Amino acid sequence: MSLWTSVQNQPSWEGHLVNLFARLANDNIGYVDWTPYIPTIFTRILRSLNLPVGVSQMVAPRYLTNSYDIGHLVLWITALLGGPGNPAQKELTCLFNSIASFYHPSNHGRWQSRLMRLLQRLPASVVRRVHRERHAAPSWITLVPECQKLTDTDLQAFTRSLIGATLLAMFSKTGSTDAAYALQNLALLTPELAIPPVLEKTYAAMETLTEPHTLTATLSCMIGMARSLVSPNNHYPEGRAHVLPLLMGSLPGVDPNDFSKCMITFQFIATFTTLVPLVDCSSAPSRHSDLTEIEKDLCFASAEFEDFVLQFLDRCFALIDSSTLEQTRDEMETDTQTHLESLVELGLSSTVNTILTQCSTEIYKLLKEKHDNTVLIAETVQQKKLLGKYNRVSQFAVEEFEALQDTLNLERDLRTEAENFARAMVVEQKQLKRQSQILMQSSFPSQALQEALSQVTRLTQDLETQRLEHQHQDWGRAGDVAALGVCWHVPSQEEENFVFQLLSRLLHPELQRIKGHVSGDHPMSREELLQSLAIVQHCLLGAGSMLPPLDGPHVSDLIPSMVNLGEIKLHIGVDYDDSRENYRESICQTMRLLLHHILEHSEDDTKSLFVIIKIISDLMFFRGTHKKEFDSRWKSFTLVKKSMENRLHGKKQHIRALLIDRVLLQHEMRKLVVEGSEYKVVHQELLCNLLLLSTSTYSQVRSRAQNVLTAALGTYSFSYRDLIPRILQLLSPQHNGTRQQFKGALYCLLALHGSISLPSARDWDCVGEVWLALVRCGLSPTMTLEEASIGRLLDDITDRIHRQHDTIGIYFTVSEGCVEVANLIAHSEKPTPCLEPPSVEELKEGLQRQRIKNVVAARKYEKLVNDLLDCLEDRDLPWKFEHMATDLLSLQLRDDHPLPPDAVLFFTQGLIHDSISIRKVAISAMAGVLKQLKRPRKKVAVKPSDISGIEDPEGVCGDREGNRWLQYDSNNLPLSEEQWDTQPYVEKTHWGYYTWPREMMIHAASEKPKDDLTYEEMSEGEKIIFEYFSDPEFIDQLIEFLSLEDRKGKDSFNPRRFCLFKGLFCNYGDVFLPLLWPHLEQLASDPHESSQRCVCEITAGLIRGSKLWSFSKVDRLWKLLCPLIRTALTNITVETYTDWGTCIATACEGRDPRKLHWLFELLMESPLSGEGGSFRDASLLYVLQGGLAQQQWRVSELLHRLLAYLEPKLTQVYKNVRERIGSVLTYIFMIDVALPNTRPTSSPHVAEFVPRVLERLKPLTSEPEIHNHVHEENTQETDERTQAVKLLKTVLKWLMASAGRTFTTPVQQQLQLLPLLFKIAPVEIDESYDEMKQDARTCLSLMSQGLLYPEHIPLVLAALEEMASSRSWHARFSVLTYLQIMVFYNLFTLLSVPAEVLRIRKLVMQLLLDEQLEVRDMAGTTLSGLLQCQFFPLDSSLQTQLQTLSQTRLPKARGELASTDLVRRHAGVLGLSACILSSPYDVPEWMPQILMDLSDHLNDPQPIEMTVKKTLSEFRRTHHDNWQEHRQCFTDDQLLVLTDLLVSPCYYA
Repeated sequence: MSLWTSVQNQPSWEGHLVNLFARLANDNIGYVDWTPYIPTIFTRILRSLNLPVGVSQMVAPRYLTNSYDIGHLVLWITALLGGPGNPAQKELTCLFNSIASFYHPSNHGRWQSRLMRLLQRLPASVVRRVHRERHAAPSWITLVPECQKLTDTDLQAFTRSLIGATLLAMFSKTGSTDAAYALQNLALLTPELAIPPVLEKTYAAMETLTEPHTLTATLSCMIGMARSLVSPNNHYPEGRAHVLPLLMGSLPGVDPNDFSKCMITFQFIATFTTLVPLVDCSSAPSRHSDLTEIEKDLCFASAEFEDFVLQFLDRCFALIDSSTLEQTRDEMETDTQTHLESLVELGLSSTVNTILTQCSTEIYKLLKEKHDNTVLIAETVQQKKLLGKYNRVSQFAVEEFEALQDTLNLERDLRTEAENFARAMVVEQKQLKRQSQILMQSSFPSQALQEALSQVTRLTQDLETQRLEHQHQDWGRAGDVAALGVCWHVPSQEEENFVFQLLSRLLHPELQRIKGHVSGDHPMSREELLQSLAIVQHCLLGAGSMLPPLDGPHVSDLIPSMVNLGEIKLHIGVDYDDSRENYRESICQTMRLLLHHILEHSEDDTKSLFVIIKIISDLMFFRGTHKKEFDSRWKSFTLVKKSMENRLHGKKQHIRALLIDRVLLQHEMRKLVVEGSEYKVVHQELLCNLLLLSTSTYSQVRSRAQNVLTAALGTYSFSYRDLIPRILQLLSPQHNGTRQQFKGALYCLLALHGSISLPSARDWDCVGEVWLALVRCGLSPTMTLEEASIGRLLDDITDRIHRQHDTIGIYFTVSEGCVEVANLIAHSEKPTPCLEPPSVEELKEGLQRQRIKNVVAARKYEKLVNDLLDCLEDRDLPWKFEHMATDLLSLQLRDDHPLPPDAVLFFTQGLIHDSISIRKVAISAMAGVLKQLKRPRKKVAVKPSDISGIEDPEGVCGDREGNRWLQYDSNNLPLSEEQWDTQPYVEKTHWGYYTWPREMMIHAASEKPKDDLTYEEMSEGEKIIFEYFSDPEFIDQLIEFLSLEDRKGKDSFNPRRFCLFKGLFCNYGDVFLPLLWPHLEQLASDPHESSQRCVCEITAGLIRGSKLWSFSKVDRLWKLLCPLIRTALTNITVETYTDWGTCIATACEGRDPRKLHWLFELLMESPLSGEGGSFRDASLLYVLQGGLAQQQWRVSELLHRLLAYLEPKLTQVYKNVRERIGSVLTYIFMIDVALPNTRPTSSPHVAEFVPRVLERLKPLTSEPEIHNHVHEENTQETDERTQAVKLLKTVLKWLMASAGRTFTTPVQQQLQLLPLLFKIAPVEIDESYDEMKQDARTCLSLMSQGLLYPEHIPLVLAALEEMASSRSWHARFSVLTYLQIMVFYNLFTLLSVPAEVLRIRKLVMQLLLDEQLEVRDMAGTTLSGLLQCQFFPLDSSLQTQLQTLSQTRLPKARGELASTDLVRRHAGVLGLSACILSSPYDVPEWMPQILMDLSDHLNDPQPIEMTVKKTLSEFRRTHHDNWQEHRQCFTDDQLLVLTDLLVSPCYYA
């Protein structure tokens, strides 16, 4: 905790720390005492919400972007609640009171999403905690002690603190979902507090027609609370009485003119009817005498259900009537429906379904009668349209209900019912035969036929409904998973026979007709063929679950394996009868014949092809359920479950209807996963047919076939090994195909690299074939790059390969230990393995096979690389494919196998290729190759205490004697070879500051590095690179290319080029330096941007690459480099200074500063020489800062030297130099942090620096207001005051820069500068002010947002009190703006010190009586803000004080108004209006009286009258929305006065 409290400016790691604390608190509730830290915790939580405060525009400091994760905050707050006195709840209430107004719908900003997330997650988290404390099953999680558990009173306090904000958030601009979720959880915790206010708003919204958005918002909140409302609980028994009024009230929402309202109403009705059985229980009280009053009322009220259902149906008919889709019974559904209408239709049918399922038999009979009447009327008036539309919904619902009704009887008397059912089926057969004959003649038989068939064969549909003899006690009751009593209907033999009879009557003739059409005996027209196909398709869909899957021999030789790759068969409740004809097989054969026939004779018959593709897909995958339908049902199921679940009790307490739904979904899921994955010959034939279609002429046919093909490849194991060669065949240059075939094959490849990420991407054979085919297809005669779509397609494929290609393993080894463990498992008793354990010989053979496989894989890798290189040598290859091959080749760099020398040669030559994209790939690849070729260096272990001769004391960190030897010391630099070789170097910056690594390995100093490898010792790859880089022509060309401009103005330091040179110098020493040097000198003296950038990249590579060179080489290098860097820095320009900064920072990163002393000394020479103007000074400082910042704590001596150098030069004239100095000062003082257990740093301290600055600012401290009189910036005035103003400007820049970067804020030092800032800062915001005033305002804003510790508060207040008595009213005004922000951003810390709260109150009251009008106004605003976040209560003493002030008598004589009296009176009025404005969205009980008091002052002299008018208009604006509610708080007399005040007087009155 002390680490957390010691940083103030939210560094990026603070969020992780908060996460750890939150998890600690949550896992150990009651075992950690957080009480002393609670004010700090809540202050930081409030700060991390980034809310805007105050009147003036705030300047947000940079660090506030690192705010905490809301999830962690919520967890922490939840864990803090409870316990004796419940201290965290008080702070939480205060937190929500102070941020409640931000939730009001009229307030909107970037911060809103964080606030909404906080509101949404907090109740959910508390529900989880209560569940853990009261209902969770025993587990290993730490138990919460009794005294810490949340009591009901705690929960009520929690709900009260949140409910205000939640009710405001319901109508938020971002939608009501967050509030609905919060309310759902609050209703679980305390229904008696959460539900009534929402009910009130819901009834109000149902009555108003003008605000549909309030209706949708309130209804969506009610849906979440429905379960809590209807469940019989002790806390809120009267909730259930609201069900009927709510249902009746929601009926007008079924409105054809407002889709969103309609949908939410359907959802609302469906939710309530699911929870409540619609049974008329009004006779129950006469039968049962043990009912309570509320229960009796409920029973009597339930008589209205019938009325409700009938009215609802009326409205549905009206809705259907106004629907735009005209459809009669015999038409197919057309696609003219709009998206919204289809949604409403879905909502309508599911709601009607729910109602029919839930209603009693009596109500059902009434409905049936109503339905029949409607149809009759419709037919008599010949409204066939209406009939068709109504039939859509009602027919299914009624059929479904009849089916459900059947099972109800089944449940009562299963056996007799089943017999009757079978008998009825036989009778119905005749009807069905008649129907089927009619069907055959109508044009589109499919829909009704499919319905008829699936009605018969939906064997597993759970035909069951809740027993409806429940009384009212069943409202919202949870089902019992263990005893659900699901009735499954398994079809009898007779029913099965009937299905197959139907199939032979319908399907068989169609298949014969199609065969006749193919053979040419009985040709059909396209329409007839389509009709036949439709019947086949729908027969397959209807009887899909009865037909056994396709079977046959496997496709052999796809992959060698020692284990059986077969699969386990699952049983899904159907026993297939093998004696019958397998229609799947016959459909399959017929379709293949037809397909070839169509492709040969009439390829443009795309409609038939579409149906054939669907049939093929169903033949392979359909077992009674489609994945897509299942997914959408699953999705809607989870949504309903979420809105109705009871998180508090957990244990799957869902209502029965949901559980039944879940059982059905589970069964369907089994039907989906049963799909076999064995690749059989039948499948092979079907896939080849799909491939034919995927590469046919018409694009729509192709794309549909490709989708099915991709799905099949993802299903059948290893089918890709069979199919990829067939696809690639179409791409090969020898294949003379059409453009469409070529394109189709490319699309198949794109799909292969798609989402399923097939194993083909990990298979060496496939990768080798596919990549080569892609490159070689550039030589194909059908390939043209003129067609843009093919170019884009190729780009997409290479892009996919790039993103999805993981390095494929070459060497796989199974260790002996692994084999032993596997053996133990195989021989274990419990559980006994189902397979025989392998014998010793088999194990040996397996390992042998793996070894052979490794060797083969390595060969395949080399073959792939060499094949790609062969392609690249082909002169005819188009440029696009050359780039593609280069890209693919660069993906083959790996760290376990060296790149073949030919590829190294190709990339080396690629560095000077004509094409820029190939050069870029080659640069990256060469950097990788050099890393591959890097020789390992010897490292030795050292003990730090041996080097320093001091053992580190326990628990001491920071700068100490034990790590002094790591620091830069100009008296002890390695200036000779002997010193260079004897000193131990530690390159990593983070070692040694806190602690040392367990084993510290550093590069051995004693081992003389073998500087230059002789040519004979080099490997093949190294020789190639060596030869090319020793060639002057190659170097000339390379440098010429590297110093070209790529994209003007967009280029920057390129790390890949840096890596290339770093690798070169690291591997080869300084061999290439003589050739490169003349180029470097020439580039350094050229001020062009691209030349300078090239020097930067090579210089950084040189410095980092020379890390392990010998002293003589390094010394030689720096003798050359220092003049070079000097030259380059004299030529520095606006475009290149950032590159030089990056260059030096990169060069110093992770390096021991003592090895770079040449560089540091060079940079420290004289950064502010003034030669070359202000820009050069600022740039040099920037470059120096880049180098020092990388070294952090190890260069404290350089930081001291730099500070001493800068101090006299702080009075800079130029703005850019001042800004840069400010930034450098921030870095100098960066490490001046007081961390726990850490010694004070040896770097410079702010506390020593500020007094020296203040001494020089003395001339300004005596003046009341400071203006910047020095307008001629270049006049060399030397008087003290001018110098002080310049110094102040630089200090302001430093304060601004450090606000966002440093870890802590030196509050005491800043307070010494505070009086100066108050004197400068202007009051109003105006862009035309000079720089100094703008900066002062920014600084004040940043300082006021700083985090204060309790010990700082008296100091800050003392400074503010001193300024409040200042002569300048500007300063007094600024005190108030400062105070507002400071209080809000340190709210809980201040509240924990009551004495200081009183001081602030006194200060505000003092300024309220200020003689300057602006200051008084501001004090009023401040007071209202403090009251609003309940910083101090609006108690009677404060009210009396204000009323007394406002009643100060004014002397009668108009002439000499006594100014003090007027000020006092105005102060009182301002105070009263502050009280009014502090409650913008509600009316507390004291408000009416204060409003009356204010109205007495309407005729007072100005400025009082103005204040009163402003307050009243503001009151009217903020309370206008909910005026109906608010007016209840006033008496009639007060309302009269108010109406007079608020309604503007009429002009004509």
